[in-house]
Amino acid sequence: MIYTIAILLSLVGYFVIGHLAGRRVKGLDDYLVAGRNAPTFFILGTLVASYLSTSAFLGETGFAYQGYPFVMLIFAAVSTSGCLLGALVFGRYLRRSGAKTVPEFFGKRFASRRVQVIAGLTTVIGLGAYLLGVMQGAGIMFAELTGMPYWVGLVLVWATYTGFILYSGSPGVMLTDTIMFVIFSLAAVGGSLYVIQDLGGWSGVVEGLLTQTDKPGIALWHGVIEGPDASFSSPGEALVWGLTLGLVWAAVLAASPWQSSRYLMARNEHVVMRSAMLTAVALGVFYALMMMTGAAINLYDPTLDPERSMVWVALNILPAWLGVVILTGVFAAGLSSCSTFLSIIGFSLSNDILPASLDEKSALRKSRIAVLAAGLIALLLALFQPPAVMAVVWFAATLFASSWGPVALMSIWSQRITAAGASWGLAVGFVGNLILSLMVQAEWVSLPVYLHPVLLSTLMALAAIALASALTRVSPSEADYRAFLHEFDARALSGWVSGTRWIALCTMLSGVAIGVFLWQQYAVTLAGYAERFGLSAGAIQGGYLLAVGCGGMLLLAGAVGYRVVRPRPHRAAAAHTVTADTTS
Repeated sequence: MIYTIAILLSLVGYFVIGHLAGRRVKGLDDYLVAGRNAPTFFILGTLVASYLSTSAFLGETGFAYQGYPFVMLIFAAVSTSGCLLGALVFGRYLRRSGAKTVPEFFGKRFASRRVQVIAGLTTVIGLGAYLLGVMQGAGIMFAELTGMPYWVGLVLVWATYTGFILYSGSPGVMLTDTIMFVIFSLAAVGGSLYVIQDLGGWSGVVEGLLTQTDKPGIALWHGVIEGPDASFSSPGEALVWGLTLGLVWAAVLAASPWQSSRYLMARNEHVVMRSAMLTAVALGVFYALMMMTGAAINLYDPTLDPERSMVWVALNILPAWLGVVILTGVFAAGLSSCSTFLSIIGFSLSNDILPASLDEKSALRKSRIAVLAAGLIALLLALFQPPAVMAVVWFAATLFASSWGPVALMSIWSQRITAAGASWGLAVGFVGNLILSLMVQAEWVSLPVYLHPVLLSTLMALAAIALASALTRVSPSEADYRAFLHEFDARALSGWVSGTRWIALCTMLSGVAIGVFLWQQYAVTLAGYAERFGLSAGAIQGGYLLAVGCGGMLLLAGAVGYRVVRPRPHRAAAAHTVTADTTS
């Protein structure tokens, strides 16, 4: 009963908070991009909340429980670098553009309504699938905790986030995302520390995982590579998977619409850089704790459904009060992602695909109608599509790595890409990934781990961009707009620069701290049991390399941020002007 009350109260609370945020909406800019005045903490909250959905708490932690906690850490070390990459090479220029949506930015950059429409269509289709996955995750959570039917949970979840998005738009999403970020951060840290301490600390968990025989190899960096249920057949295959999918998700964090669009709400470009570095730190800490916790659950019961393992721990192991916190935190993660995805889908429908409105009032009304229509379609699909949370979410996310990734990067840094190249790159990368993924899922083709569909479709997108751009010419409008994006505004305030560099230093220190922590608590502990359990030299060395790699990625991210964010000499203003603050 206590869990039912907590979940229902959280739904009511988020609805009320979102409704109160809606009082700040005075026009279309407020509704779509929160007036472009969000501070660092709010952008940090919405970035992390948009990324960590029920897929992370249920699916990815379940994969760690299944036997691959440290493979997931390899994945996380590479993927979180996309936070800084996105801000550095794309996000700050996106903020400078003054666009209301990312597809609108592509339309401006290439002076092409066609590019904007194609980007909008990929947003609606891809995020529609992503929304379906996280909605189902929230519905599963509701049914598990309350005992009510799955469909009741879906309807209540849908009514809550759709209700406050209709009224408040981006301000409501940003505020509720930040509150949810605080709740599920406390839940992740509190729940993980309790489980690890209950099992004897890190050394006790490592020893227990080495001792158990149900999933041999789970304590090693490569995870389970033996037995009929093993996902990988060798350490090399596990490493390639972690690095490959890490790079894919780095591109997702850098350019996907639900991540990069958060920067459009930032107060200035320094907020973009600060929030990106802090997001990398938050995700690094989350994965270091949650993946180890997922593996440790095996010491309680190795026969659970992986995607429900965290729910089982909250209900059966944690104290009631902490169980309530962690389950409402997981539920909040799913709800925050739902609200983010639905808002972006609705905004793209109204701003990028449908014909332009005659005035701001009609545009605002059209945006709300689009949100409602998209939400109803998502609800109907979720009700009739069998749940598969992690599979659906990971499939949908990779669509943007292959289609948006190349175009986003080249829109800023290539002088040769044309509107035709961008159009074909978006379409070929998206459709190619979709077809290849469906063929693999249907077992029509079998691809080795190093030839993931997203890699092949990215190469296809790059080829399409190169060919179409070679057959067309860059227009003066395209060249002028790219030049404008690279113009530096000398109004930067030294206080902002100083504050951002302090955050970069904190990011580097966080990388050192995580590396030292994993070195001492995992690698050294593993080495201490080497003789007792007959561990190979490669397994021990892998533990040390894991610690260095996980810490080193954050150290490198902070160092790059420190180097990039600095006062620069004034350069002449471009022909274009932007009313929004464009400090760099």
